[in-house]
Amino acid sequence: MFKGLTSIVYKETFHILRDFRTLFLMLLLPSMDLIIFGYAIDLEVRNISTVVYNLDGRRQSRELLDMFAHSGYFSFRGTVSSDDELERAIVRGDAKVAIKIPPDYTDQLLRGKSAQVQVLLDGSDSTVAMQALQVVNAIALRRSIDIISDRVNLPGEFPIDARPRVLFNPDLKTPYFMVPGLVGMIMQSVTMLLTAFAVVREKETGTLEQLMVTPVSRMGLMMGKLLPYAVVGFIEMVFALSLMRFIFQVPIAGNVFVLGLFGMVFVFTNLGLGLFISTIAQNQMQAVQLALVFILPSILMSGFMFPIESMPRPLYALAHVIPATYWIRILRGVILRAAGFSDLWNQGAWMIVIGVFVLMIAASRFRKTLA
Repeated sequence: MFKGLTSIVYKETFHILRDFRTLFLMLLLPSMDLIIFGYAIDLEVRNISTVVYNLDGRRQSRELLDMFAHSGYFSFRGTVSSDDELERAIVRGDAKVAIKIPPDYTDQLLRGKSAQVQVLLDGSDSTVAMQALQVVNAIALRRSIDIISDRVNLPGEFPIDARPRVLFNPDLKTPYFMVPGLVGMIMQSVTMLLTAFAVVREKETGTLEQLMVTPVSRMGLMMGKLLPYAVVGFIEMVFALSLMRFIFQVPIAGNVFVLGLFGMVFVFTNLGLGLFISTIAQNQMQAVQLALVFILPSILMSGFMFPIESMPRPLYALAHVIPATYWIRILRGVILRAAGFSDLWNQGAWMIVIGVFVLMIAASRFRKTLA
């Protein structure tokens, strides 16, 4: 019944050991997943980017801001000088929390009355907004208790009246946060895999050698492989955004043409990654494994599910060389915060830099492979 079992086991073992590239990927993926999952996934949000508009400037207001800074949950990114700058900082994505202290803050406390503090929260990231909302109320309560403990006559109300206001997603609906990110992840996975499979399939069937002897130039062959999938990627983006709008009822607050412009940059970046994978992989199994090397970090470290500010510094730096990090910021900026080109051009510029670099490396390796 088991005749020849030993021979077959020996043959398959030898085949696995001989295919060093596949064996390396089999060992790399579990190690990479464990490290990224272990360090990147942190459900406690910290280092929330924050801007301040302090119209009071006196000791009492500075002590309140010190409590925010020393809590570990907020990371001050600067000050602003107007209400418009305060809101624009959140629209641009420079800050997720904005604190405004009124000019009569200290005067109200000295009179024994309640002083209001306005806190704006970026509701496009519901995870961060919910955490920030709880911490803001806790800090206001703690500061109120500290002030009350120094007084002889207890007031009828708490000294600090925090007034948090959630912008763009006041109900903190999860689909508003998750679905735009899903659009970016789906676009990346499909365009990258389609491109990688297209070239690897040519290798496996032997038709790549036939194309090489035709009058088609190497650049023409490369662009001929990329352009059809660029069109597919753009159509996929339109289709995914339509499903988001009409099934999940997520409104698009910004300009769809701005979204489309940055979307094409992201598509070409992923086509370059797919082309790069195809120059390394010898078969479709290797192409899938190599694609996972890029896809898994993008899911965990792009801000799609977990805020990158809470990650360790090395992973935080690595997150900024992932194209999906900038694309998800653009998606949520345009869709939820109605951000325009002037607000997001820096995100797009970094995505262009990464995209050009990836395409250059991929094109170089593709020509070398043909040679």
